[in-house]
Amino acid sequence: MNTQITTQLPIPPHFNHDKVGEVWRVPYQQIAAASEAWVKQHDIKAASSDANRICLLLIDVQNTFCIPNFELFVGGQSGNEAVNDNIRLCEFIYRNLGVITKIVPTLDTHTATQIFHPIFWVNAAGEHPTPAATNITLADIEQGVWKVNPAVADSITNGDYELLEKHAYHYVRKLSQDGKYPLTIWPYHSILGGIGHALVSSVEEAIFFHSIARQSQTQFEIKGENPLTENYSILRPEVLEDFEQRPLGQKNTRLIKQLLEFDTVIIGGQAKSHCVAWTIDDLLTEIKEVDATLAQKIYLLEDCTSPVVVPNIVDYTEQADAAFARFAEAGMHIIKSSEFGNWA
Repeated sequence: MNTQITTQLPIPPHFNHDKVGEVWRVPYQQIAAASEAWVKQHDIKAASSDANRICLLLIDVQNTFCIPNFELFVGGQSGNEAVNDNIRLCEFIYRNLGVITKIVPTLDTHTATQIFHPIFWVNAAGEHPTPAATNITLADIEQGVWKVNPAVADSITNGDYELLEKHAYHYVRKLSQDGKYPLTIWPYHSILGGIGHALVSSVEEAIFFHSIARQSQTQFEIKGENPLTENYSILRPEVLEDFEQRPLGQKNTRLIKQLLEFDTVIIGGQAKSHCVAWTIDDLLTEIKEVDATLAQKIYLLEDCTSPVVVPNIVDYTEQADAAFARFAEAGMHIIKSSEFGNWA
């Protein structure tokens, strides 16, 4: 049951809009002191006292997707959308600091040799596919346009190249059968241990400020480490089983259960057409299996997410908008970040 929220807080003076598109070190101790002073100034209560429990699920708000000139910057149609989205997202966190119970950021997490990275595939000339411009289809594999790079079998299947070929073919076929996006070769991104993997500094600062102010532990969720499957959604990988019907991954049943127990779940992040849409779609599937009316407690921040657009190559805006229209039809609320709290 949602209750109306009418009081929003001001933006703390440390927040700098101009730094949202940059990478910098969050001064934790300084921010912690500022947060505790903010609590006293505005009489902010601990999250443990919340009668109406609200979760903010942030999908992949990482440098690799959100900082200009990083690997998969989500520029959207304007060319700077992820930065604009995160300005609004930070303001949203600060203004609603007193009512957001828990923040759950997801972290897309990869290594170099994964099925969607160039090193995994070669053509007859030994060349790797061009990232962002290459989709690998069943026909491509059958006709020999692309084949698994024999050199990576040592790392992935203990040198069994034939098995790895079977895995790859099974994977691409399964994507097609399940109506998923085709296997896209992406630039190397979200590499574990790298700068691109980290949260956007301004968002990290806002999340840390919240965790101190509300005395609420931030809950980080990792996805995408398996070399043989994509993992757009935080709730499950794209394909659950390999060629031998062994699990590639499993549904994140713990997080699914947790999300469904909150009174309200708010979702934003990147990219609207991929990791955000796929997460919401999986959540909707789970909701329908339990109680379709639970969709009404999901709020999607449409101005804190943008689709993948690669100029002159691909534009997923139409697919993203169609997905959000379907979510709204199912009962979810599509709102702007400034509208939250003005419920009838």
